[in-house]
Amino acid sequence: MAVVTRGFGGRRPASERPVPPGQYLTDDFPVLSTGPTPNVDAPTWEMTIRTEAGVEHGWDWAGLQALPAEDVTVDIHCVTRWSKQDTHWRGVPVDALFTEVETAAEFAVAHSFGGYTTNVPLDDLLDGRAWVVSEYEGEPLAPLHGGPVRLLVPHLYLWKSAKWLRGLTLHLDDEPGFWEQHGYHPYGDPWSEQRYA
Repeated sequence: MAVVTRGFGGRRPASERPVPPGQYLTDDFPVLSTGPTPNVDAPTWEMTIRTEAGVEHGWDWAGLQALPAEDVTVDIHCVTRWSKQDTHWRGVPVDALFTEVETAAEFAVAHSFGGYTTNVPLDDLLDGRAWVVSEYEGEPLAPLHGGPVRLLVPHLYLWKSAKWLRGLTLHLDDEPGFWEQHGYHPYGDPWSEQRYA
């Protein structure tokens, strides 16, 4: 029996795909950060998911690498108006981290080494919509782009894809992160131009 998926017809070439309103295409990958690049070595990297009840689930580098990884090709969009099409990443789907996490939470706050935070509805991290990535374009993720590990939530503006990921804290209510506390939109959908609150 044949299985037909949404991608059966193939992906349209980048030149034929639209970009979100107000965006321009670039071949570069501009680097924008709120502070200095943290120095995090992959062998000593660790992350946790902390539920609203205070239960913690943790992974070290070896534990993350042992999980099933996926190759992901996605377009990314920065709130500063650039978009980059057909970027290639490799990482663990966030779903794989939640296999034993019991939660009633509806929101997550991503925490980075260096103190950065950003809020994301939990539904936007699950069901194949987000990854914890450690490779970009076939190479280990460079520190300037969030290495050794960053969150990748490609359907939202890139500030939601927290660099230097060290954990997710789950909440029953939405808790604004760094940019959201400084006037950025709480959700950040590029197709709706949700740049600012």
